[in-house]
Amino acid sequence: MTPYHEPVLIREVLDSLDLKPGGIYVDGTVGGGGHAQAILAATAPGGIVIGIDRDDDALSESARILEPFGSRKILVKGNYADMKEILSRLGVESVDGIVLDLGVSSHQLETAARGFSFTKPAPLDMRMDRDAPRTARDLVNTADPRELERILRLYGEEPQAKRIVRAIVKGRKASPIETTNELAGLIVSALPARMSHGRIHAATRTFQALRIAVNDELASLNRGIASGIDSLKEGGRFTVISFHSLEDRMVKDLFRDASRGCICPADLPVCACGGKPKLRIITRKPVRPGQDEVERNLRARSAKLRTAERTGSCP
Repeated sequence: MTPYHEPVLIREVLDSLDLKPGGIYVDGTVGGGGHAQAILAATAPGGIVIGIDRDDDALSESARILEPFGSRKILVKGNYADMKEILSRLGVESVDGIVLDLGVSSHQLETAARGFSFTKPAPLDMRMDRDAPRTARDLVNTADPRELERILRLYGEEPQAKRIVRAIVKGRKASPIETTNELAGLIVSALPARMSHGRIHAATRTFQALRIAVNDELASLNRGIASGIDSLKEGGRFTVISFHSLEDRMVKDLFRDASRGCICPADLPVCACGGKPKLRIITRKPVRPGQDEVERNLRARSAKLRTAERTGSCP
C-alpha cells in the first residue's frame, strides 16, 4: 500500500528541536503523523505531541498511526495559525517545541478528487479543509481578472500570468471551468509552444498559486509563526520546513525580525522602543535533505528547514 505521506527530514527535525523526554510539542501540520510519531518515540515515556491539521483525512490517518501512543497524542482539527488559542483551549500555557511541515501531502496530491494535481482529471477543489466555503473552481470562475493575475504573479511567481489569465477569462465565458485537466489545458494553450515543454509543467506555477490563495496559506504562515513564538517556553525550538521560495523567504524574514527586538530607525542613537529579541536563529542557512533522501523521496528535493529558539520573556 502506498504510504499516506512520507515525511521529509525526520532526523533533522528531531535534532533541530533539541527534544526533551517528557516535553510538550506541537506538530502544526500533523498530516499522516510521521514527524509526530518520531517525536513521540524520542520523548518517551512522557512526551506529548499536540497534532493540528485542517484536513479530516490527515487527522484520521494520524490517529491510526499514533494510536499506540495513547493519551500522549492529542489531535485537533484546526489551523496552526490559531495555535495559541488551540493550546489555551487545551489548558496548555506553553510548549517545548513546534514543527510545521508546509505544503501539500502526498495523499492530497495523489487523491484525484481533492483537485490539487493537474496530472489526474478531477473537480477543481484544492481545499485543505473541505468544510471551507471557497474552492479553486470558485476562484477561477468568479475572480476579477486583475485579482487572478495578482495571485498568479505573487503566489506562483508566474511570468506569463497575463497570458494565462486572458485564456482563463475567455474559457470561462464560454462555459465554467470545472476540472483540473480543463484548467491545465487552457494554461498550455495560452503559452507559445516553446514555453509549454519546459523543465516543469506549464501549469505548475498556476496550480501552486491557486492552492495558496484558496487556503490562504501565506497569511496562515504569518499568523502561525507569531502565534507559535508566543506559545514557546524559553529555550523552546521552532522548526519550519518549506518547499518553495515564497514560504522560505517569509520564514527567514519573520524569524529574523523576531530575533532583532528593537524596531527603532537605524539612525536613532539610542533604542526608544524597548523591544527585546524573542528568538535566536539556530540555522543561519536552511538545512537541506541529503542525496540519499532525495533519491528515496523525490518530493524532498525542494525542502528547506529553518529553526529558531525562544529567548527572553516567555508566557
